[in-house]
Amino acid sequence: MAGKIILAVIICCEIYGLTSLKGIRLVKSFIFYTQLSNLAALISASLLLVFGGQEWIIAFRYLSVCMLIMTMLVTITILLPMIKNVELLLTSRSGFFLHLVGPILNTVSYFAFEPHASQAMTFIPPAVTLIYGIIMIYLNYIHKVDGPYPFLRVHHQSKTATVLWIIVLLIVISAISWSIYLPTA
Repeated sequence: MAGKIILAVIICCEIYGLTSLKGIRLVKSFIFYTQLSNLAALISASLLLVFGGQEWIIAFRYLSVCMLIMTMLVTITILLPMIKNVELLLTSRSGFFLHLVGPILNTVSYFAFEPHASQAMTFIPPAVTLIYGIIMIYLNYIHKVDGPYPFLRVHHQSKTATVLWIIVLLIVISAISWSIYLPTA
């Protein structure tokens, strides 16, 4: 019962955070890993609540939790020191719910109440993150997108810096993926 309650709270919080932007701004915001990870959390929590722990739903929940932890860590350790805007990143409606509340609630729910993904799933979060990074780097390269994160802005840093950022971020998401799996082994 507690698991269902926390899933319902997660769904409400994710909707509240994601709908802080209206109309076209909401659609354009989905170039952000943050919005994608929170949308994945909303969908996976909803699926788990309605359909239960089918294997593909468990795998999707695992992916969304890994992405949310990545979102929170990157926000606190990289973006906050770079951008220096606590209000935007952590205390605004969207920042608070998408960078803090969503990641924390989803992680607690996953560890305390949900079935866990198999070890075979640990490669999925790094693969999805790499695909996202390649797409964003390409869109930056052809001048269709600027960012949305400073480490993806290929025209504002060297190629070496871009590659190093991608390597570091892939190491981080891989460590998250494995660390979430290990306690359940």
